[in-house]
Amino acid sequence: MISRLMTGAAALAVTAGMAAAEYKLHVVHINDLHSRIEPINKYDSTCKAEDNAEGKCFGGYARVATKIAELRAQLADENLIVLDAGDQYQGSLMYTTYKGDVEIEMAEKVGFDAMAVGNHEFDDGPEGLLKLIEGVSFPVISGNLDVSKSNVLAGKVQNHVVLEVGGEKIGIISALATDTAETSSPGEAVIFQDEIQSLQADVDALTAEGVTKIIALNHVGVKKDMEIAEAVKGVDAVVGGHSHTKFSNTEEGAMAYPTMVGGVPVVQAYAYSKYVGHLVLTFDDEGNVTSATGDTILLDASVAEDPEIVARVAELAGPIDEMKNRVVAEAAEAIDGERGSCRAMECAMGNLVADAMLDRVKDQGIQIAIQNGGGLRASIDAGEITMGEVLTVLPFQNTLSTFEVTGEAIVAALENGVSKHEEGAGRFAQVAGMTYAFDVTRPVGSRVSDVMVGGEPIELGKVYGVVSNNYVRNGGDGYKMFRAAQNAYDFGPDLADVTAEYLAANGPFKPMLDGRITAK
Repeated sequence: MISRLMTGAAALAVTAGMAAAEYKLHVVHINDLHSRIEPINKYDSTCKAEDNAEGKCFGGYARVATKIAELRAQLADENLIVLDAGDQYQGSLMYTTYKGDVEIEMAEKVGFDAMAVGNHEFDDGPEGLLKLIEGVSFPVISGNLDVSKSNVLAGKVQNHVVLEVGGEKIGIISALATDTAETSSPGEAVIFQDEIQSLQADVDALTAEGVTKIIALNHVGVKKDMEIAEAVKGVDAVVGGHSHTKFSNTEEGAMAYPTMVGGVPVVQAYAYSKYVGHLVLTFDDEGNVTSATGDTILLDASVAEDPEIVARVAELAGPIDEMKNRVVAEAAEAIDGERGSCRAMECAMGNLVADAMLDRVKDQGIQIAIQNGGGLRASIDAGEITMGEVLTVLPFQNTLSTFEVTGEAIVAALENGVSKHEEGAGRFAQVAGMTYAFDVTRPVGSRVSDVMVGGEPIELGKVYGVVSNNYVRNGGDGYKMFRAAQNAYDFGPDLADVTAEYLAANGPFKPMLDGRITAK
């Protein structure tokens, strides 16, 4: 394959020699929309109507639909496909209330050509994914899932799809992160196969059918996407999701769009409906990529909202507006719940939620609170805090779980929390009632040190009372050491309600960092 970095006479010679046989494909893509049906603010949570009217908001399905329709119109005489790299589900009251119906309706309005299965499509079990598959008219695919033993999904999930575009066959293959059993609820009947081996098998099958242009539409995260681009022979481009990575050629701190791995372009479009990606691929007559260009498009106020979708969203929002708009507290300053903070270090939102949990059960002999960073889904800005904002931060309807485990299990839990720190995994432990340090330069399993509970060094043989959420207590995000906990009670109050009440009792709430987690 020829890198897009080829310049000068050599590139001109190649272009001239292949001009008659060139095939250009426009790949428009989104990923990790996470039920952001309505516009979002700069903190990625649902935007207030007055702020949207003032042009301060981004995204929402009405803007996604407008931009994709614009691109289709502008490129009507060219070859174009529209892809979604997964995680339509989970993240707002629209999903909490309607359980996928709204996401399905909106995805149909846009009319994707293919969608990857995301891990959160399993949040309501295999039945939730089946609802999506049967609710849309386009293929929802994942090639590394063996669902043959599932009485719900058997025969329902396609490995790959071939799209006919401008007289050419475009193969779309897909893989889902193999740790989905830890990050969601696929059930034991769904078996995950190695991403690279699975994708290679699908490439080989398509190549044998004469398909020479193949795109991997993955939900595995940017690190694994890079590995796939390097390892899977015959893949022409990787369109990803899961890690919410910002790719842009104009925004500071973003990865280049596309980022080339050898001759294979890798792209992603952040998350939450804030961007649409537009990748332009040029192929020679053998199906090799000779050029890969493009960028993400920010869906700010300059992108008009589709009026039909705006009206429909308002109708859908009606039944939940009263609860969503109820002011529950006030924040003296913005509360940082950004993914890059709460999955990597002590963060203000992690402290808030962990403190709220511990405060709620402090009279039950509980000493420690542990909250997975991946369970924190947004920040909250300064000023009035609505219940809708709290539920955007904590959308999973998790309940408080109290239980007893040894100090040894607690240390093992903290080690699990930092075991995938480099990947930005959601298992990172936000805590209250304790402090700890970690060093990511050390081997996995020996990164945690200086664990203190109530100001005293942790005792490995001592039994401690812990509060977490029911997802973590039951082994989610790799916390398997808590499954065998003693005196476990998983049916406490909703975590969002507990957090809202804590905010109300401590208002105006002033977020803080106090050094409870330190990186060495």
